[in-house]
Amino acid sequence: MSRTIILVKDWMSQPVESVHVDTPVADAYNMMMQKGIRRLPVVEHDKLVGIVTLGDLREARPSPAISLSIYELNYLLSKLTVGQVMTHSPYTVTADVAMPAAARMMLERKISGLPVVDEQQHVVGIITESDIFRMLIDQWDFFTTQHVDPGMVASLIAQEVSR
Repeated sequence: MSRTIILVKDWMSQPVESVHVDTPVADAYNMMMQKGIRRLPVVEHDKLVGIVTLGDLREARPSPAISLSIYELNYLLSKLTVGQVMTHSPYTVTADVAMPAAARMMLERKISGLPVVDEQQHVVGIITESDIFRMLIDQWDFFTTQHVDPGMVASLIAQEVSR
């Protein structure tokens, strides 16, 4: 029985939204809210340099206990850029990586998404936990019908040995 290799390129989200390192945090946050996304690759000169998540942007907000006025807070927030709060040099994959390898990397590193890049580090897509769940649900029948019961294998081996 041959195995079908499922690749990242078959399930990644594309085209992917990205932001420049100089994008104000407030603009990135608004983009994520409007488009319903939780992470954005960060680019400079069209090459991936980082990734920013919704959590990163939420953590960048000042504490409610701060004693600055709303005008001072808005001024400070307008000066804060994605490049100041992003994760630098994020883990990445290429489009031809097998999905199990990408999923294992995400699981072991406790990350929820991987930018997909080409040889020049241009962002060509993103693979996320949601994409993996989508693949699993879409392929559920195939995965479950391909399952071979270990007891059946042992029985077949026993039959061959007794011949």
